[in-house]
Amino acid sequence: MTETALQNIRVVDMTEAMAGPYAAMMLGDLGADVIKIERPGKGDMARGWGPPFVEGESGYFLSANRNKRSLTLDLKHAQGREIFQKMIAQADILLINQPRLDSLRRLGADYETLSAINPRLIYCAISGYGHTGPYAGRSGYDLAAQAESGTMALTGDPGGPAIRYPVPISDITAGLYTTISAMTALYVREQTGRGQFIDTALLDSQITWLTNLAGAYFVSGERPRKLGQYHPQIAPYEPFDAADKSFVVAVGSERLWQNMCETLGIADTIGADPRYAANADRLAHRMDLHNALNDLFAANTADHWLEKLREVGIPCGAINEVDEILADSHVIARGMVVEQEHPVVGAVRSLGNPMHLSATPPSYRLPPPTLGQHTDEILAELGYDAAAVAALHAGGAV
Repeated sequence: MTETALQNIRVVDMTEAMAGPYAAMMLGDLGADVIKIERPGKGDMARGWGPPFVEGESGYFLSANRNKRSLTLDLKHAQGREIFQKMIAQADILLINQPRLDSLRRLGADYETLSAINPRLIYCAISGYGHTGPYAGRSGYDLAAQAESGTMALTGDPGGPAIRYPVPISDITAGLYTTISAMTALYVREQTGRGQFIDTALLDSQITWLTNLAGAYFVSGERPRKLGQYHPQIAPYEPFDAADKSFVVAVGSERLWQNMCETLGIADTIGADPRYAANADRLAHRMDLHNALNDLFAANTADHWLEKLREVGIPCGAINEVDEILADSHVIARGMVVEQEHPVVGAVRSLGNPMHLSATPPSYRLPPPTLGQHTDEILAELGYDAAAVAALHAGGAV
């Protein structure tokens, strides 16, 4: 049997919504034993986000919580905090998304308290704005990060309103940075024997999406303009309309431009036009070029053009609907759709993990848990006998 990369790592996931749960799921896919702590009776707030629901389970929650065991625990209860500290003593990584330090201290869940219990603990704090700086402690969601980061102002057509990206990109990015940070901290711990505090902010994470636009601003001092479907520095690099559907073409070099002109039979017309001689020229005359190519592409189907373009190495692709790409044979072959048997829902599908490691690939061992599904099991592992577990339930600690 293939070993998993993190098979001896214990993760305690105290997060809700998407950023933290996504990071914890990534660690779980890589083999970590992830225990998801949820509020008794309520659980992760994402359990209530919908529709759609299936047998009472939220599609949103199911998308980010496989490979976890669910334990209900009330940290405001003295016995709940006792159980939590026992878990921390055995944990390698803690994920938490409470932004206010005073609240964490009241619960005994701040880094200073927990690192004293377990100096090897890697404490991953995920919040809207981080635990330092003027905005530390502010509540923050993905929408606010998209807005404040500058990315939302650049989304949509020129002259139109700012548009929220339709998936929680700030959350996902913060989750990925948290995963990378946690893995780095595990490596450092092998050398030092000590864990560390990781401070991930949604705003920081979303700002990294600016990359080339920030670079252009730093060089020019000019505010980036909203360009809609067009790339700010490359042309043609945009969607076009074929006779049946739209597709995109990405011409990122002069060699690709020449190849494209030759395969489309326009080397002596559009390709010879001095307005399109080099990338800077094509950018200066972007709309004229777009209209000329769009008129050409309208004469045949997207598949016709995509086949011709791919033959000469032009990056291109159809603009797929969600259902189309999730049924695509290549996506299926790459393992990007996972099906598991859920105790309530039955067969449940989620997106696969895109990390392809030859020796220690991701594995899909547990479906997303029902609320508190593994409470008794985890308490038994911590040394509580059946009578003690029953008492904890009766007293409201779990």
